[in-house]
Amino acid sequence: MAWNDSGNGKDPWKRDGDEPNDLDQIVQNWQRRLSKILGGGGGSRSGGGGGYVLAILLLLAWAATGLYRVDQAERGVVQRFGAYTVTTLPGLQWHLPFPIETVDIVNIEEVRDSKFRTEMLTQDEAYVYIDMTVQYRRSDPVKYLFEVEDPETILGNLTESALRGVVGTSSLELLIGERREQIPARTMDELQETLEAYGAGITVTSINLEKVDYPESVQEAVDDTQKALNDARRYQLEAETFANDIVPRARGTAQRVLQDAEAYRDKIIADAEGQSQRFLALLAEYQRAPRVTRDRLYIEAIEEVYANSNKVIIDTDGSGNLLYLPIDQLMKSASSKSSGSDTGRSATAPVTSDSQSQFESDASRERRQRQ
Repeated sequence: MAWNDSGNGKDPWKRDGDEPNDLDQIVQNWQRRLSKILGGGGGSRSGGGGGYVLAILLLLAWAATGLYRVDQAERGVVQRFGAYTVTTLPGLQWHLPFPIETVDIVNIEEVRDSKFRTEMLTQDEAYVYIDMTVQYRRSDPVKYLFEVEDPETILGNLTESALRGVVGTSSLELLIGERREQIPARTMDELQETLEAYGAGITVTSINLEKVDYPESVQEAVDDTQKALNDARRYQLEAETFANDIVPRARGTAQRVLQDAEAYRDKIIADAEGQSQRFLALLAEYQRAPRVTRDRLYIEAIEEVYANSNKVIIDTDGSGNLLYLPIDQLMKSASSKSSGSDTGRSATAPVTSDSQSQFESDASRERRQRQ
């Protein structure tokens, strides 16, 4: 059984055969021992010397509380009665103990993360949800501690302000598509400029854009809108394809019609000029020999008429023989030929040897009647 267990009959504050020691007596015993070690005397004098020693020890202990260590990535900001005094570099440092001076250790190399989530309107009044992370470090410990109150809160407010400046000047389609990668860079530039104007002592190292999308509450409506936009874009492309096909063809047709019209115009003009030149030449010949010219014109006209007409000549006066001619077959064969001159020759069927002389006598008789 232990000596201080219950029931052994021994008092833990009392040695064997002694009375319990008083606390003051224990302190006095320690003072006497310290006085002996330091060379002090006995009695009441030794008690007063022990008080001084104790005061010195307490003073040394209080002074030791001013020791502090600054790591390589840290800076120590010393404040005397709350006012900034000096910034200490890495190493073992000392300051006047509390409450005269205090020191704040600030890590200027540590990169911290600040999560930022918000919902805001774009330039085209669309609702967008943004989730991003801002990474920063406390580059100036004095400004970080004294220039602004609650720097992390200020950083969040300035981040939202800079982000609204970027999102509010862009459409939702551009933010989700083409300009998605531009959001962190533009936000970082505006945020850092504002932090420097505030003197916050914070340097933004990077901004990671994790999500830019529609809010879940309006996702269904946004999907319908996106589908409608896709359909509109598809119809527009189909219309452009049709226009790219029909417009060149229409232009080609128009150009061909214009060329045909120009060719027809040139032909008509040339024919008219040729006929006018022919008429002028004929007029000159007529003025020199009117009768010969009239006879020649008449003969040419008759030749043209007979050459372009289907005809069958039968001489019944010069012969008493009755001939059977397949006139209907001659007419059909004449009409089936393409050339007018060939048609006239094939359809002409001389019956007797006197047919040509009969035609010439008839023509002479007709000329005499006209004269």
